[in-house]
Amino acid sequence: MSSGTKTDIITVPSLQSYFYESLCEVNNTSLCPVLNEALFYSSDVLDKFSHSAEYYEYSEGRVKEKILGEMFLEAQLKSLEEQKRIYKDIGDTSLILCGYFSESINKKIVDKSYYKNLGVTAYQRLNSVVPTVLDVPSFFKVMASSFDAVTGLISIVASKDQSDPHRHLIFDKLMKGEELSEQELLVAKVIPQKTKKVS
Repeated sequence: MSSGTKTDIITVPSLQSYFYESLCEVNNTSLCPVLNEALFYSSDVLDKFSHSAEYYEYSEGRVKEKILGEMFLEAQLKSLEEQKRIYKDIGDTSLILCGYFSESINKKIVDKSYYKNLGVTAYQRLNSVVPTVLDVPSFFKVMASSFDAVTGLISIVASKDQSDPHRHLIFDKLMKGEELSEQELLVAKVIPQKTKKVS
């Protein structure tokens, strides 16, 4: 390549931009759009759960699937800091299960409403110990009341990712940390910028 020739490869810092733009795209056509900060938070959760390790817990040197109901009961006996971590984990895991992997829940013994109720209740409990997130008062109360709407948006994004061959290929590249061309970024509606993380 000669000097002065512009490269058309841009590095996307994380999946969060991809998910955030995808959620915003769907939300803009919704009759009852959700708060922008809820979309930003959800995109951060989707980014985090792109790593399979987030679906499991490690106990006594063993890896096992999270039992959210059991975690919820045990949280009440933990310290305040542990409660924050556990309730957030339950809420976020439920959000992903009811949203991106809603079809897989139908194959489980318990149904989607079980995970929804767990997620909503966990976010409500979390709201009492974490009053403000992203400068939004009672943020997790918003997440609890918007749970159905947010998981609905995530389900639509998941459906698009799986049914559109172009989006699926782009999503697969992002999951592998590969670089995307400007054209692929345009198709995916990804903004190539660094985004802050939700603490």
